[in-house]
Order: sequence, then C-alpha cells, then structure tokens
Amino acid sequence: MNIRRLLLDVDKALARPSLLDIGKAISGCKGVEALNISLADVDVETMGLEITIEGNDLDYDQIAKAIEGSGAVVHGIEQIVAGDRIIERTELAR
Repeated sequence: MNIRRLLLDVDKALARPSLLDIGKAISGCKGVEALNISLADVDVETMGLEITIEGNDLDYDQIAKAIEGSGAVVHGIEQIVAGDRIIERTELAR
C-alpha cells in the first residue's frame, strides 16, 4: 500500500525530546518529503502532539520506531491517506 500521508497522535515529556529532535528522527525515514508537528495539548508532565507526515510509500513501522527512538510515544494513527494521489477530507452534507 502506497501510504502518502499519516496523521499521528504522539505524546512526549515536557523536557525531552525537543520538537526538533522528533522532526529530525522522522525526516530521516524512507519516503518522508514533508512533516508538520503541532502542539495539541499540554499536561502537567507531557505534551500532546499532532504530527502530519507526507511523502511517497511511507513506512509506518520505521516512522513509529524513529519517533519512539527519539523518546516520544505514538498513541495512535488519526488518518491514513494512500493510493496514487491524496484525497483531502471533505465535510459531509447535512
């Protein structure tokens, strides 16, 4: 399956790793062409992140290992876009 976009729910400790460390770890993975790390929430000891990764033929297992190797934790996959092109999410008509 040609994974083109992943949106991941990731947690990290407040002090470490830095967002730059996580970004460097992800950008070193096969197929990664772009990434966006956004702060979703802050707790007493952790930061919740939304990480969007785009590219061609992304390897989720390699990306998850890179994130966890940097010291963060993948909580889940929020979105997968796969195929020959990217389909943007559309709102349902009500």
